[in-house]
Amino acid sequence: MTYLIRMGLEKKMSFDIMEAVRKKNKNLTPEMEAVMREHNVPDWYIDSCRKIKYMFPKAHAVAYVISAIRLAWFKVYHPVAFYCAYFSAAPEGFETSVAVQGENAVRRFLSELEEKGSDLNAKEQRSISAMQLVLEMLCRGIKVLKVDVKKSDAFEYLPEDGAVRPPLASLPQLGGAAAEKLAAAMKSGKVYSVDDLREITGMSRAILTVLRENGALDGLPETNQLTLF
Repeated sequence: MTYLIRMGLEKKMSFDIMEAVRKKNKNLTPEMEAVMREHNVPDWYIDSCRKIKYMFPKAHAVAYVISAIRLAWFKVYHPVAFYCAYFSAAPEGFETSVAVQGENAVRRFLSELEEKGSDLNAKEQRSISAMQLVLEMLCRGIKVLKVDVKKSDAFEYLPEDGAVRPPLASLPQLGGAAAEKLAAAMKSGKVYSVDDLREITGMSRAILTVLRENGALDGLPETNQLTLF
């Protein structure tokens, strides 16, 4: 497109020719060829336009390179922010219960999946990609904290004292709606116990069991009742 503009073609015509060549969803029209010849575009150039079946736009290539440089810069100099942003944008496959146990647990998890070879299902394949990145993060000295109803966001992975705090939605069986409702209840300032949480959110006993088993309710009293003993 830029070459044709420099040769004197109108911008709209230059753009249309570029699109016809790079996408190949339509052939060069006789009008396009005639306009190029009128502006002394060489025959070899026009012939090349007919032969090209696909061409990646230069601007797109530059944009991808710039994005890659930005990602690499953040990964090197602001790793906690990088991993939080990455997993917030692509949370699929992140196994919180494994990640919080540390490097050895993640290595065992990956080893067990890799032993299955081609028998992996789609979920397990996503877990391999995600947990390989978790392993890299742990090897760099960045810990994964347990989910905490008082500190975790509903969906975002948060940086906390050089570590990563997973969101409520990262726990199994805790869907997006439940995580959102739970986070809203904790922000309301009306939750002082597990009983309050159950009453305000209407969560099932099964979900509360998942929260309890993953330590997400640690530090939250079961009831508001006090005892003298």
